[in-house]
Amino acid sequence: MSYPPLDTSVSTFTVPVCGADRTIAMLAAMLAILGAQPATAAGFIEDSKATLSLRNFYFNQDNRNGGGPRSEEWGQAFFLDYKSGFTEGPVGFGLDVLAMHGIRLDGGGRSGKANAERTPGALFPLESNGKAKTDFGRVGVTGKLRFSKTEARLGTLLPKMPVLIYNDGRLLPQLFHGTQITSNEVKDLTLTAGKIEHSTERNSSDSYGLSIAGANSGSQARFSNKFYFAGADYKATKDLTLQYYFGNLKDFYKQHFVGLIHNWILPAGSLKTDLRYFDSDSDSKNASRSGRAEGYRSSGYWRAGDSRSGEVDNRLWSAMFTYDLSGHSLGIGYQKVTGNSDWPRINLGTGQTVYLITNLQNSKFASAGERSWVGRYAYDFAAVGVPGLATSLTYVSGRGIDATGSDNKEWERDFRLDYVVQGGPLKGLGFSWRNATLRGNDTTDRDENRLIVTYKLSIL
Repeated sequence: MSYPPLDTSVSTFTVPVCGADRTIAMLAAMLAILGAQPATAAGFIEDSKATLSLRNFYFNQDNRNGGGPRSEEWGQAFFLDYKSGFTEGPVGFGLDVLAMHGIRLDGGGRSGKANAERTPGALFPLESNGKAKTDFGRVGVTGKLRFSKTEARLGTLLPKMPVLIYNDGRLLPQLFHGTQITSNEVKDLTLTAGKIEHSTERNSSDSYGLSIAGANSGSQARFSNKFYFAGADYKATKDLTLQYYFGNLKDFYKQHFVGLIHNWILPAGSLKTDLRYFDSDSDSKNASRSGRAEGYRSSGYWRAGDSRSGEVDNRLWSAMFTYDLSGHSLGIGYQKVTGNSDWPRINLGTGQTVYLITNLQNSKFASAGERSWVGRYAYDFAAVGVPGLATSLTYVSGRGIDATGSDNKEWERDFRLDYVVQGGPLKGLGFSWRNATLRGNDTTDRDENRLIVTYKLSIL
């Protein structure tokens, strides 16, 4: 599995928050309270934290079949992450600000391969002439409110739920904008609910509507600004966690998820069981032929003349078993997709992270009819006295993809090597090499390398 965790022009900054008027009103009210009653601001100021993070990112992607393009870019990113505490009193108010800026160090190039030109845009947005910008940036603002053990957040969000996970696989991360409430009032039970209205993609400073594969490109591209979600994580015992989540992208799909995670301590090592099931169906316009004719369609496979062509219809289940012993980790899993459509998820075509055991660097192995085997080995060198050094190798083979003519197949191999300096003046400096190879007759043959250097400094 991949790891879910980051022509000269003037830098473009945005404050990409959904419901901007509501956010501004909330912040104005909070500032008024702080100004009128300075004593309540003690927790807001005293519990504030700020970090400055650096990320140096080299990206090289070579699409090898059909004379496909190659992307090669190198950039430096800076992140200023400020998190306030909460004001005192029964209801506490707070404010988070995440400012980020990316600078292009090298736009790369393409040589030695006929009929293939470099396609910029993997790390940076494009100018009108098709060239990558020299830099870009954004500022995300989040107002927060706390009552007892319940917290509400309004503005920029970084969700990590089975039905929606933000992607951090490029120079700057993907951002979502909306409202989220998280409650821990009941022991061992976490409840989550909210609404997402827009996203800011990894290589952009702009906000976009939400869509799915099959409906997000071309002259009939269709979008929604209403993604509702709710879920519960219940820790039944110290070793067993049960999950249920619901996601609804208005006019596209409704999705139910149930999951089970169990850790079994053995006389030698431990065994982790991870079971997941998604049930996804059409919603509103996608459920009608007229709505699908307008462009509210899903990718997938339907036989000629099928009246349900383009309708969301998908079930996906998986099981992953991982055995850990003395730094070694060995996992094996299986995933099966049924139904006529691909597994639906919010997708603008620029990449996404998904809660699947097949969430690899390039492919997600979630096409209609696809059956996938997963094998993974990882090793933590702390077991032999080298803390901070870790490596992993993952292989996934997917077959039975429904396609015209015959069933298609694909496979991907991901290798990762990470090291974090453990002491001295460079403590916390991280290095990561991520290599991926994707092959198959249902996808683009692709070789990819990512080299990432990170460093975080606490400044408050």
